[in-house]
Amino acid sequence: MNKSFRILKKVILYTFFILFMLSAMAYIYLYVLPKGPEITTTRKINAGIDSFVMQAYKDSERKSIKIYTYKPENWKDQDNIVFVMHGGGRNAADYLNAWIELANQNNLLIIAPEFENKFSKYTTNDYQEGNLFTFFGTKNPKSEWAYTVIENIFDHIKTVNHISNDEYDIFGHSAGGQFVHRMVLLMPESRIRTAIAANAGFYSFPNKNLKFPYGIKNVTTNLQKSYSKRLVLLLGELDNDPSLGTFRTTDLAMKQGAHRLERGTTFFNANKKLGNTNHAQFNWTIDTVENTGHNYKKMSENAIEWIINHHSRLDPESHESALKITSSTISKSLDSIL
Repeated sequence: MNKSFRILKKVILYTFFILFMLSAMAYIYLYVLPKGPEITTTRKINAGIDSFVMQAYKDSERKSIKIYTYKPENWKDQDNIVFVMHGGGRNAADYLNAWIELANQNNLLIIAPEFENKFSKYTTNDYQEGNLFTFFGTKNPKSEWAYTVIENIFDHIKTVNHISNDEYDIFGHSAGGQFVHRMVLLMPESRIRTAIAANAGFYSFPNKNLKFPYGIKNVTTNLQKSYSKRLVLLLGELDNDPSLGTFRTTDLAMKQGAHRLERGTTFFNANKKLGNTNHAQFNWTIDTVENTGHNYKKMSENAIEWIINHHSRLDPESHESALKITSSTISKSLDSIL
């Protein structure tokens, strides 16, 4: 009996030791060892398709990031700059290509950062959730937030290319849509002019009883300031099929809605209701793209009007006729989230 107990005790101790070592190695790999592509020589952005690699953080050389760019021949200082945020596939080059014709037609400098991660199929904290927390749940400093990286890229581009623009626009689809709406919520001091969050899979609701990323319980927000930013929730009318892309089906995510179209509508209505209750300046808008599903190319084509026409081109109330969701469904989702 004693022998069996000693063997069992050793097995348990060895198991805990192995798990501890694996966790320590994972932490060192993810958060200590330098990661990312090799830094490139600092130079101005070339016309056409280009790319460069820079340090992601200003106070650390632990992470580098590759940025794809497209600059029309006639682009000049003070013309529009648009950040394009890729989806969960981390395919920045594909997203850049989707914007080339739009850039030529509207004289836009396109900046497409690539948040590379070999384990992106299993982790979402580093990109669409902003890198506020490590994979293990501990808080990261604000200097290492993914949103701060966007601001760092903007500073780098301004300095190296002698650009005097004070603001930029930003578009993100799917996981990129998650990134964009959370950046507006959590970093409203950013220099975003117009933010377009398209077809996000799920949202961070203004609920202080729900932990991030479903709510804002364990993060700092300034909703008054966030609501004053110009955020467009761009939804595909046909993005009502949960099988498209990676779709989160946890209990808390499903309470937001059965599909992306419903979740985006529920999120907008929740924030509009809160903004009205607090008499906040509310500059968010919702727009539904007809005959379009979970398609980043078509959503990009429809996002361009919001960037070129900085003032609203759509009556915020007119979206209701385009949505194929009953008011009772939305009300039920709101009641379960707020």
